[in-house]
Amino acid sequence: MNLVLLFQKDFINDDQVRLTDRRLTHIQTVHNANVGDTLTVGLVNGNMGSGKITAISNSEVLMAVHLDIPPPPSLSLTLIIALPRPKMLKRILQTCATMGAKRIILINSYRVEKSYWQTPLLNDENIREYLTLGLEQAKDTVMPEVILEKRFKPFVEDQLPDICKNNLALVAHPNSEHSCPKSINEECTLVIGPEGGFIPYEVDKLNQAGCKSIHIGSRILRVETAVPVLLSKLFDS
Repeated sequence: MNLVLLFQKDFINDDQVRLTDRRLTHIQTVHNANVGDTLTVGLVNGNMGSGKITAISNSEVLMAVHLDIPPPPSLSLTLIIALPRPKMLKRILQTCATMGAKRIILINSYRVEKSYWQTPLLNDENIREYLTLGLEQAKDTVMPEVILEKRFKPFVEDQLPDICKNNLALVAHPNSEHSCPKSINEECTLVIGPEGGFIPYEVDKLNQAGCKSIHIGSRILRVETAVPVLLSKLFDS
């Protein structure tokens, strides 16, 4: 935890917070912090700054906070990912938050099993937890938006063309003719398929919606690996 992420409910007055959950445990066992120590803190969707410990016990920690530092810049990106296997979902969402993606759309695909959409990992509370872990790692405060789209064709036909307008729209697909661009300086929409990739019909629909097919080399990567590789190529972050 490189940053202690704060929520409005933590504040007991304008500049003091009380923490009693896993953040307390982390402050005690990892930071080994004591009264008078200062930690990096940040208010979700607000500024970052410092938190000076004024009291600490096994049940709570009190900090006086001063928030005057803006969060780091976000990626100019809409990231669209075919819903991954549940056990990969947590890692992928954390990675997206850590790397600065702020709009994430999870979509259906022929190779996405129907059972994936039933996982409790997709409830709002769990998604927020995974994103929080990513923000804490990166020292960021801006909570990403996650949108679920369970029907591939209506989304690609009715919504994706508007999302792709006036920006660089890409779909990562093995054996594509074009390689992934590097160090772009423009708004981007990036679509990443499931394990095994999109089927040809889906690639055609994505191309028709305005997404250009690109590759990142001859090796086939897992989604959890492809996400950071693609974002690192596209953006200098």
